[in-house]
Amino acid sequence: MKNGFLFIIALLAGLVAGCSKSETSKIKLALNWKPEPEFGGFYAAQIGGQFKSHGLDVDITGGGDQVAQMLAAGQIDFGILAADEVVTARSKGIDLVALFAVYQTNPQGIMTHAARGLSSIADVYAHDGTLAVQPGLAYVDFLKQKYTDAKVKIIPYDYSIVQFMADPKHSQQCFVTSEPIAAKSKGGDPKVFLIAESGFNPYAAVVCAKGDYIRNNPNRVKQFIAAVGEGWRAYLDDPKAADDAMGKLNQEMDAETFAAAAQAQKDLIENDDTRQNGLGSMSTARWETIGKQLADLKIVEKPPAAGECFMPLK
Repeated sequence: MKNGFLFIIALLAGLVAGCSKSETSKIKLALNWKPEPEFGGFYAAQIGGQFKSHGLDVDITGGGDQVAQMLAAGQIDFGILAADEVVTARSKGIDLVALFAVYQTNPQGIMTHAARGLSSIADVYAHDGTLAVQPGLAYVDFLKQKYTDAKVKIIPYDYSIVQFMADPKHSQQCFVTSEPIAAKSKGGDPKVFLIAESGFNPYAAVVCAKGDYIRNNPNRVKQFIAAVGEGWRAYLDDPKAADDAMGKLNQEMDAETFAAAAQAQKDLIENDDTRQNGLGSMSTARWETIGKQLADLKIVEKPPAAGECFMPLK
């Protein structure tokens, strides 16, 4: 009888353990743009089973420019922001913490015509012509402060490459994986200078969560970030399956553009630092720099402590 009772206890324990292993945590991840290669690793983790293998059921949704507000309101578990947005949010008392930085080198740039023979962003500002940028962006303010003797005429960015294709003396802001590829496909001669080359290089496509969510769900956060890292490894090794999946959700981009964008961003995602410390890794020094730069630009009054802005992977 005693042996039978012990058998039943052992059986129940096994069933409980089996159920706990099969349970999945539902997660909401909000992107700050459309399904495109800059988010390829998240979709790779979804369709490749990395999320599932870590016990996660992840719903990837759009958030646009409302991601910080959605995180603050608890509407989502994780969201994608840029590092300067994290610093700005924290300076306003919003407890957002960066967990994984996709882009080690910021993918924003200035696109000009190769035929002009310009060699840097400084050259773009030192020559005549037009430069289309979106007022209010942190890097636009940084460039304005740095290149004070500009000869180029600054005009508002209109979210297209029409004027670029029509005017050989027109330059514009760009995302490495977008406008230059579109211009080249239409026969243009785009040459891109990364904003990072000017000294302003915040991490981009950064996975963030609220501080209290991280404190209350440490294992879930650890599982999610592990799956994200595995997903990005898979995407960098072979992006096609994830690109095909994103292509069904974003039919404005064709397969050739997906492939070209995935290739264009590789060196911005993986570098010597990530090969040593892991994809998505971040450093205190980089966070200190972006905080100081935002304070110098008067975007924040006082930068938050760098160590509070992010959680190291290890």
